[in-house]
Amino acid sequence: MNANRPGFPLTAAALLALAAIWIAVTSLFIPAPAAADVEAVPREGFAAPDFTLTSLSGETVQLSALRGKVVFLNFWTSWCPPCKTEMPAIQQLSEQSPDVAVLAVNVSDQDRLEDAQLFLASNRINLDALLDSDGSVSRLYQVEALPTSFFIDKQGIIRKIVYGGPISSALLFAETSSLVEEP
Repeated sequence: MNANRPGFPLTAAALLALAAIWIAVTSLFIPAPAAADVEAVPREGFAAPDFTLTSLSGETVQLSALRGKVVFLNFWTSWCPPCKTEMPAIQQLSEQSPDVAVLAVNVSDQDRLEDAQLFLASNRINLDALLDSDGSVSRLYQVEALPTSFFIDKQGIIRKIVYGGPISSALLFAETSSLVEEP
């Protein structure tokens, strides 16, 4: 098209106006997906994949049952030096932040249960660790480095992922506090 032809600006303006009207009308009839409809993948901005695991005390925990609460999800093993270093900060988060569900998942297919229990006891960590005995949850979350931590908001959406560690106490409290304060 030639912009110098008479009527070109009027035609272009009319087409732009029609396009804007079309976008506005279709957005009224096609709502944005709800958080529950967002595909569950272990990526920031997506719904956290659901799982059910058993804890050291025999309690069954399902992630989706914690909807409405901020969740800090951490994958660890007893032989991992950064995991050992960050565990006291995770313990502190659990003790001082009742609005945050702290899920410490022991990647048990890469760790011995006895070693995990000994590590927790000898370091006075009283978290009721969840046991990923067959590695299915760590595979579901595509955990390739230990530790790996996920900050999950009240709607079940992953807001931040931290690969490796140790994670600092300041980061733990800052990230979870900001999620707790959200409506």
